Amino acid sequence: MAYRFSDYDVIVIGGGHAGIEASLAAARMGLSTLIITQSVDTIGKLSCNPSIGGISKGNIVREIDALGGEMGRLADATMIQYRLLNRSRGPAVQAPRVQADKLRYSTLAKHALELEPNLHVYQDTVVDFVVAGTGANGRVESGSIEAVVTSRGRSISAKAVVLTTGTFMEGKIFIGEYEASAGRLGEQAAVGLGSSLRRLGFDVGRLKTGTPPRILNRTIDFSALERQDGDAEIRPFSFTGAAIDRPMVPCWLTYTCAETHQIIRDNIHRSPLYSGKIVGVGPRYCPSIEDKVVRFAERERHQLFLEPEGLDTDETYINGLSSSLPEEVQDAFMRTIPGLRDAVVTRPSYAVEYDYLDPTQLTPALETKRVRGLFTAGQINGTSGYEEAGGQGVVAGINAALYARAVKSAGDGNDYEPFVLGRADAYIGVLIDDLVTLGTKEPYRMFTARAEHRLKLRHDTADERLTERSHAIGLARPEAVERLRQRLDRRAELTALWESRRVLTSDAEAFPSLSKHVGKTCADALRDPLVPLEDVVALDPSFLAFSPDIRSAAELDIRYAHYILAQDRRIDRLKKMDDTRIPAGFDYDSLSGISMESKLKLKKILPETLGQASRISGLRPSDVMLLMVHLRPRG
Repeated sequence: MAYRFSDYDVIVIGGGHAGIEASLAAARMGLSTLIITQSVDTIGKLSCNPSIGGISKGNIVREIDALGGEMGRLADATMIQYRLLNRSRGPAVQAPRVQADKLRYSTLAKHALELEPNLHVYQDTVVDFVVAGTGANGRVESGSIEAVVTSRGRSISAKAVVLTTGTFMEGKIFIGEYEASAGRLGEQAAVGLGSSLRRLGFDVGRLKTGTPPRILNRTIDFSALERQDGDAEIRPFSFTGAAIDRPMVPCWLTYTCAETHQIIRDNIHRSPLYSGKIVGVGPRYCPSIEDKVVRFAERERHQLFLEPEGLDTDETYINGLSSSLPEEVQDAFMRTIPGLRDAVVTRPSYAVEYDYLDPTQLTPALETKRVRGLFTAGQINGTSGYEEAGGQGVVAGINAALYARAVKSAGDGNDYEPFVLGRADAYIGVLIDDLVTLGTKEPYRMFTARAEHRLKLRHDTADERLTERSHAIGLARPEAVERLRQRLDRRAELTALWESRRVLTSDAEAFPSLSKHVGKTCADALRDPLVPLEDVVALDPSFLAFSPDIRSAAELDIRYAHYILAQDRRIDRLKKMDDTRIPAGFDYDSLSGISMESKLKLKKILPETLGQASRISGLRPSDVMLLMVHLRPRG
C-alpha cells in the first residue's frame, strides 16, 4: 500500500495497548489505518507492572485473542513466568497471569504494527480535531469527525478516529514537591487534546494513578524473601496453541513493617495526595503505600511482590509500593523493608494525573455521542490496566472500521451497524456496559464479581463465544474458526466416550474414588466433585489421546452442566430486554408517570436498549416497567 498524508479510513491516536489493538483490528479488517504516537520507540511499553493477565484480566486477554487481537500472542512470546490464579477454586474465578519480559514485549508489539500491510505507524502528537458541525463557539452538538491536527501543523483526514491517550492527555507527574508535565517519567505529556475536547463540549475530568520504584536485582538480599515460582504446566493465552518454550524465573515476596509505616506517617504532609496538589481520584483497588498506611492504620504490614522486568535487564519492579512521596522519603522507608536494605533504586515511584472523558458520553460501540466517527478506548474512558485498555481497543477498532466502511459505501455512517458485546458475551462486554451506563469517578478495574454470568465467561471458552462473530465482520481469520470447530469436535468426541464408558469393579479397586460409581458412566462419575479428573482419564488409553485442554473443557462442561443451564435461562430472560431497542431521538419528556430524576438520567445516558436502561444507576424499577410498556409494539 502506498501511503499519502491526505486521507485514511481510520486514524488511531496513541501507541499503548488500546492503540495497538484498535489499529490492528481496523487494518486487519482491510481499512487503510494510520496510528500516530508521540514515540514509536515506546509502542506497547509496559508502563507499570511487567505482567499480563490476572483475575478476570486473563479472561479479557483470551477474549482479545479470540476476536483476532494481539495481546495474547505477545504475552505468550514474552512470558518469563506463568501462573493459573485461583487454581484451587472454581473455574469461574480461575485466570492465567504471566510475568512478561518488558523490553521484548514492546519490541514485538512495535514489530507487529510495522508488519501489518494496511497499517502505517507515524511519530507525531495530535493536538486538535476538525469536526463538521462545529459552531461559532467551537462547541459541537452533533457533528462528524473529518481530520486530526498535529503539533507540527499537519492536518490528516480520516473517516473515523480512535483516541487512546493513556495517561498522557494533559498528564502531570508528582514526586513530593516536584511536578512536571509528563505522561510517564521522562516522557512528555500530550498537551492540547484535553483543551480541544473541552472546547468541543465534552465533559472532561481528572484521574490519578501511580507506579512503584524499580531497583537493581543484584542489590536485593534474597535470603530475607519468600520465593514464588510459576506453574510447571503452561497453557498459552493464544488459541493458536503455539508451544511455549521460554526460560522461566521466580518472583519474590516481602513485607513492609512498623518502621516503614512510621516514616510514611511522619512525612505524609509532603505527599501530593494529602497536600492538595493532586485533584484527580486514584484507583481504589491499587492504592499507594501512603494510602494503605492511612486507610488501614490497624495493619502491621503490607505485602510486596518483587517482579523481574525481563531477561536482559537487572531491574526489578516492587509491586505494592506505589508512592508520590519525595525521593529521600522513599529511600528511607525502603531501607526498612526486609531484603531491600541495600537496594539501589533506578527509577523512583511517582503519581501521574491525567484527563479522561466521562464514559457515559459514549455508546456501547465506544463511539462518542457528540461527534460521529470519533471513538475512544483505554484510560481516556476511566479504566486502569493493560487488559481493560486492550479489550476496549479491539472493540473501538472494529467499530471504527465498520463506521468507515459505511462512510465509504454510502457517503455517511447512517447505515453503520455497530459491533456490541453484551454482558453475557464477554468480560469486555461487562466492562464497556459498566462504563457507558454507570460511568466512573475513579480508575475502573475489572473483577470477576462484576460479571453476573461469569461461569459462561470462563477464560477457556472465549473462542467459543467470540471467534465466529469476529470472523463474520472480517477480523478473525478462517484458520481461527477452523481451529475452534476442530476443538469443539474433539471435545464432543471425548464427552461421548465418557458418556458410553462405564466404571468397572476393577476400576474402583484401582481408584477408590470411583467405588460409589460402579456401573455408572464416566460422565456420571465426573459429576461427583470428589472424583478427580485424573482418575477417570487413567481408566482408558483412548482418553489420553485428547490434549489436557480438551480434557479440562469437557470435564467442566459435565461438572457444571446444571449451573450453566440455569445461567442460560437467566441470560435468555435478560436478552429479551437487551433486544428491545429504544429508537434514536426518543422523547423521554413525553412519558407520563416517570419521575423527573429518571427522565434526566435517561436523557443523559441515552440508553440504546431497555436492558441498558434498566442498569442505569438509581433508575426506579417502576420507571423501567413504564418505559417497557411504552416500547411494547401495539397491535
